[in-house]
Amino acid sequence: MRIISGKYGKRRFDVPSNIKARPTTDFARENLFNVLNNLIDFSGMTALDLFAGTGAISFELLSRECTKVVCVENYPVQYNFIRKVMQQLHADNLVPIKGDVFKFIPACKENFDLIFADPPYDLPKFGTIPELVLNSELLKPEGIFIIEHSKSYDFSTLPGFDQKRTYGSVNFSFFRNIHKTVK
Repeated sequence: MRIISGKYGKRRFDVPSNIKARPTTDFARENLFNVLNNLIDFSGMTALDLFAGTGAISFELLSRECTKVVCVENYPVQYNFIRKVMQQLHADNLVPIKGDVFKFIPACKENFDLIFADPPYDLPKFGTIPELVLNSELLKPEGIFIIEHSKSYDFSTLPGFDQKRTYGSVNFSFFRNIHKTVK
């Protein structure tokens, strides 16, 4: 795994061979962050990385000066890898949570400027995730939610849909928070 840019940029970490995640490709991640750089200022933001996998997105966010990143990963191998990289980087503003995303979302009482989700493409409840996130109070007003998905999903009819970007076989659908209230 390589961190592309920012204060941890160009750092590489060996991902365990028994990892169950499908990491976002460097090409797709680099393009995603190029788009985000034109939409937001990472400095001072809080972010949530759902289905964090290797933590690559979380570490990119931290590298670009997000104040706090919470990442949720259920599988022990991936969770332990995230904790190991976090310790190597001395990234005290990363909060890794080992848990089920579907239990985390309704229980979380925090709000975030940016939420990223990269669920397994074969996850049975995959199609419900955008509405689950957007109907929760996790996303701050003016916040952005992004879900990574295969071409077999089209979320463009959902409220708050903003744009879709495709990089090879990786698709990102962007949503803006249409609910203006915060807890």
